[in-house]
Amino acid sequence: MLFKKRYTKEEDSGAFAWKEKNKKYLNQVQRFLDAADSIEREEIRKNVITQMLKCDQILTQLAQNEIKKYKLKDE
Repeated sequence: MLFKKRYTKEEDSGAFAWKEKNKKYLNQVQRFLDAADSIEREEIRKNVITQMLKCDQILTQLAQNEIKKYKLKDE
């Protein structure tokens, strides 16, 4: 399965460019998705992938908030 960008909000489209340019991150996501492909039951596979993407979204938002705090601190 290829890693594809999906955004839920228009304003998010450029917000995570720092993460999407990180080769280590992309490699690990691809490895996860490749491993998830070996799950035979489609319902379970979709649930596992969906949950991982939810966790990733939360962690990314936390990182974005910390980056914003850091940038505001420097101003």
